[in-house]
Amino acid sequence: MLGVESHDELYPLLARAGKPRPFSAGETVFEKGDHGDVMFIVVGGTVVLKDGDRTYDTVTAPGLFGEMALIESKPRALSAVAEDDVELVEIPARTFWVLVHETPYFAQLVMSVMADRLRRASGTA
Repeated sequence: MLGVESHDELYPLLARAGKPRPFSAGETVFEKGDHGDVMFIVVGGTVVLKDGDRTYDTVTAPGLFGEMALIESKPRALSAVAEDDVELVEIPARTFWVLVHETPYFAQLVMSVMADRLRRASGTA
């Protein structure tokens, strides 16, 4: 189990799970309907989650996105586009599930991110 005390401490640990991958401003990370076998940690920059021209959320560093496709085992619900130059670390599905099962702080972080997005989407944030 990771020895962390808060979500703020978990992001840097997660960012070390892989080599940061750069995306240029305007570049698509994934499209709505794509198969999702990784989630992403934003280590620099901003990513917009959208459906067509409608923006549903903006994820800035440190942040995460793409977890829903792993949890639901369904295609991506939204597209993710780099708003500016970003650096992302991919967390494969297998690593995601190991972290969920063995690291309570990680599971709590993912649930917190999803709850915040739900509140913002429903206008109760």
